[in-house]
Amino acid sequence: MPTRILPAVGDADAARSVTTLLSQLPDAEPVAPVVDSTQLVDTLARLAAESVDELPEVVVVHERIGPVPALELIREVALRFPAVGVILVTSDASPGLFQAAMDSGARGLVTLPLGYEELASRVQAVSQWSVGVRRHLGHGGDVFTGAGGTVVTVSGAKGGVGTTVTAIQLALASQASGRATALVDMDLQAGDVASYLDVQFRRSVVDLAAITDISPRVLADAVFRHDTGLALLLAPGEGERGEEVTDRAARQIVSALRSRYETVVIDCGAQLTGAGAAAVEMADTALLVTTPDVVAVRGAKRMVRMWDRLQIRKAEETTVVVNRHTRGTEIQPALVRKITGTAVAAATVPAHFKELQAAVDAGRLHELDNRSTVKQALWALAGELGLVKPAAVDRRAGGRLRGDRGSVSFRRRRDSGG
Repeated sequence: MPTRILPAVGDADAARSVTTLLSQLPDAEPVAPVVDSTQLVDTLARLAAESVDELPEVVVVHERIGPVPALELIREVALRFPAVGVILVTSDASPGLFQAAMDSGARGLVTLPLGYEELASRVQAVSQWSVGVRRHLGHGGDVFTGAGGTVVTVSGAKGGVGTTVTAIQLALASQASGRATALVDMDLQAGDVASYLDVQFRRSVVDLAAITDISPRVLADAVFRHDTGLALLLAPGEGERGEEVTDRAARQIVSALRSRYETVVIDCGAQLTGAGAAAVEMADTALLVTTPDVVAVRGAKRMVRMWDRLQIRKAEETTVVVNRHTRGTEIQPALVRKITGTAVAAATVPAHFKELQAAVDAGRLHELDNRSTVKQALWALAGELGLVKPAAVDRRAGGRLRGDRGSVSFRRRRDSGG
């Protein structure tokens, strides 16, 4: 059986060199190389969605791959695709790097310049390991083998536009549909998820920041299990400690959550931090919440442009959610789309704060009345984003979610103009 090998090499000359040498190996079947970390993860996710057997046995990662550093990329691949063996190609043969590569989940290391014997030996060993793992997974019951859960980030065009309320309701909708869901408060200095959900907590996201190998048990110790079933990973009570969560730590945390939950919703707040930027870059869907006023829409445009300049996310890969929408406002979703250059969610959220006030003041947002048009709009948004299981929609109840008293419709309602 041929060994499928996927090279991940950013430099065109290096890619040709690696592919040429791989093609000379016995029983090797190198595929077209990917040029960056995003393309590698997307390719593996697409193949894993079909079947674990569609994944290549070996991935060869060049040390200069980007934009995600090679060791962080290896860690993410190892967490999300445990049946794939990863080989790091590097010019640094020091024991320190070897240990770091192994800690990140690499199964082998090959030094530059590439030599046939060393590469053949490593590929053969890693391929045999991968085949053995797949044989085990084929009889392994509840062993995770998929492409990982869906990660959705929710950011604000500015403060006060409804970012946290949006994140919480999306997570609640996903959980109510039967999907294992985690809600992460990555607004590290001013996060309010705990206040909205009436939670007293001891551990926070900071407790995971210094851990290099986040095992399921370590992760379980850090999350708070809410009465609704949501797994909460909260912002620190002392805002200054938010600086401890670096972009690297955020990548590891998001990868660990993605490997354990079907849906991961991350509240990134309205301030761009290294951790928030890493989360947005890794997200399957990045939402940007705005209100239909000049200041907020300008803020949305400014945020989108900054993400693009920093190569975090392109405008066309971002979805804007219009909150506090009314028919009479001059700024309608079509204009927001034109100004920001992004997609705009079909589900708009009406300007009915009075429906929220009692639940917000009591810190019981999870008990928001099912008749609330704001809740209905946000749960409709969850349906639009694919965060709910189709089986959760009961056609006999008019297309409403089971598990929430059958009261929330996924059909978009007309704005009542309030």
